[in-house]
Amino acid sequence: MWIVSFWVFPVISACMWLAMLIAMISTWAVKGKPHYSNMPASRTIPYISDIGATGIQPLFIAGSAVTVVFLDLSFLAERWLRHSGQLVRNKGRFDKACSIISIIFSFLGAAGLILLSIFNDVDYRRVHDSMLGLFIGAYLISAIFICLEYLRLGVTYRRQHRVLFLSFWIKFLFIVIELGLAIGFGVLNQRNRGATNAAAVLEWVIALVFTFYVLSFIIDLLPSVRTRRHIPQGEKAMHIGRPSTSSGRHQHEVTYEEPVTTDSMGDRGNTYRGQVVNGHPTNGTYLPRDF
Repeated sequence: MWIVSFWVFPVISACMWLAMLIAMISTWAVKGKPHYSNMPASRTIPYISDIGATGIQPLFIAGSAVTVVFLDLSFLAERWLRHSGQLVRNKGRFDKACSIISIIFSFLGAAGLILLSIFNDVDYRRVHDSMLGLFIGAYLISAIFICLEYLRLGVTYRRQHRVLFLSFWIKFLFIVIELGLAIGFGVLNQRNRGATNAAAVLEWVIALVFTFYVLSFIIDLLPSVRTRRHIPQGEKAMHIGRPSTSSGRHQHEVTYEEPVTTDSMGDRGNTYRGQVVNGHPTNGTYLPRDF
């Protein structure tokens, strides 16, 4: 059923990340917008890490860990679904290599976020800043390589699967926007030593933009989803049913699994429990009523 599928990984990741950010800024506001000891006197808006270094650091650590674990599961799910044919397969070594490299850098980015939440900016300032750079840099590089993969896939399947180009443009925009914001944040942070509100605002914006990047993986994983429908007997070559007797007639109520969308579905996307519709692969083309 579609409810239990790989698309829930990015949803859980994005929801956890957004909930953590809201909880952190809300805690700061509820406490009367205090000026933390690790904030310069001239800055009134805290960095995310400023709040995370206070009594809610366990929330910061747990939220960060859950976010990146499920995000990396999204990367792994995408790779496995393409390998198994539930999503359109990679066409060569280049796009497959891009996918693997993006996974490697996503793991590095995950390590960076978890470690920066553990090593707070009060007691471990240098380590914290280094891990922040690793987190942002690694996920940007990961996004670049997954963009290259989707560009290659989009060109290869430009007629059949337009969603690949859609995913590419979403991730490309993320790279451009996030890179610009990260450069601005770095310049302001270094020039003013974190003493201005502008750098803090940019950090919060960077974190929110990251949420939309995570959600973009729903588009990638959704074509592997199948839903359950009820149809009359004989309308499907492949079905599951139980016989029943009604008014002396022998009938069947049958169910089958149908894709939510065929766009970007792989050559094995028409299988159910190892069986192929009508005994033949459909190469990603799903024909619901004309086998």
